[in-house]
Amino acid sequence: MSTDGFLGLAGQARALASGESTSEALVGAALARIEATGQSLNAFRTVLTGTALAEARAADRRLAAGERLPLLGVPVAVKDDTDVAGVPTYFGCAGELPAAAEDGEAVRRLRAAGAVIVGKTNSCELGQWPFTEGPAFGATRNPWDPGHTPGGSSGGSAAAVAAGLVPAALGSDGAGSIRIPAAWTHLVGIKPQRGRISVHPYDDCFQGLTVNGPLARTVADAALLLDAAAGAHPRERHRPAPVDASAAARREPGRLRIALALRPPLTLTGARPDPEVRRAVTALAEVLARLGHRVEEARPRYGLIGLGFLPRAASGIAAYADRHPEPSLLDPRTRAAARSGRRLGGRAVRAARAREAVQHRRIGGFFDDYDVLLTPSTAVPPPRVGTFDGLSAARTDLAIASACPYAWPWNVLGWPGVGIPAGLTAEGLPVGAQLLGPDGSEARLVSLAAQLEAELRWYEKRPPASFGGRAPEDAPVR
Repeated sequence: MSTDGFLGLAGQARALASGESTSEALVGAALARIEATGQSLNAFRTVLTGTALAEARAADRRLAAGERLPLLGVPVAVKDDTDVAGVPTYFGCAGELPAAAEDGEAVRRLRAAGAVIVGKTNSCELGQWPFTEGPAFGATRNPWDPGHTPGGSSGGSAAAVAAGLVPAALGSDGAGSIRIPAAWTHLVGIKPQRGRISVHPYDDCFQGLTVNGPLARTVADAALLLDAAAGAHPRERHRPAPVDASAAARREPGRLRIALALRPPLTLTGARPDPEVRRAVTALAEVLARLGHRVEEARPRYGLIGLGFLPRAASGIAAYADRHPEPSLLDPRTRAAARSGRRLGGRAVRAARAREAVQHRRIGGFFDDYDVLLTPSTAVPPPRVGTFDGLSAARTDLAIASACPYAWPWNVLGWPGVGIPAGLTAEGLPVGAQLLGPDGSEARLVSLAAQLEAELRWYEKRPPASFGGRAPEDAPVR
């Protein structure tokens, strides 16, 4: 009876449905792995041991009675910006916060599909940064090398899946926060179309920038979690047409016109891809050409799309910061961003959102000639833990813009993207690429990602087994 955390989401679901394993065994093994790596990996902010085991036993009774659901009895994790009834939503912050009164809509749908929520994974404070570190919880570490970050802000979810603690996890993406950690931990991460997975009760989250989405080791697992979590709350404004991601993962994508863009949008930092990132993404483009797609270098006309991002992001941070009962506990960089958000609110945000239609037309025109845009997910491999310590708000923003210039425009647009592994550097650190498409193109992107996965079999690579429950010497005390 296998309880291997690398069995995968679909694999665990099949093992449960066939009777080869039990939910109690799978959930218990996941909880044991979480506990064993609490100091060395530090992926979880909250572990729901008692409730998860109770739900697993209930799932086993339902399975024994013949009930079948897509994820019945399978352990999954959710990010700590997502409400789980009875548990505080810390979102990376220090302090005493009230417990959520009810599950967020995405969690409600996962439970309706039968999933057992084993815990909530670490996120940087209010999801602002591509590293998962902070005084409230310490540093979450990369399973491929604990001296490096797994990325952020969904770094806890990515670390948990990459290390095999859980088969898949929910993250969120407001500027690349799924695709960046997917790249830096050798995972598949789907940033869905805005509204595909509910963010309720945080409707129109971060002024429409942020969406929820899956992190998994395979395209099929990511698609399965996406399908299970998808759907709008009655009060949400964004309601894209339904998509069957799992069916898309089983389909051939057909011959596509693919644009390779190695030059990032304007960030005023002079950001360029690290040579190892450039080589890895160029190699992916060569594989796509070998598979029969038309691939050529191109450059989308992004324009001044940053003017549509900054006011919305700052306003979102201010909205979250203003809900914190003890604002003095927030990182000085958070407080600075919140002040900017309050100043920029109202008129600047309305103007930023009004630009979206123009941006859709400009960048949408690019897809008259191409079906998919391929870019690096990040400009650099994963930085070392502590790289951003002690920086001012302005210097942090500049460092982030230089390291991660590729992902955020798709948050402004609200369109889908799929982050995929692109290989390992000479030092064994993962890097990734993103497949980007226009409005509602998840099925095409998922099909293409699945075709690449079948060719490259990236899921066969696993991080070194280096966690055994012992913390690295420089790991923070929790």
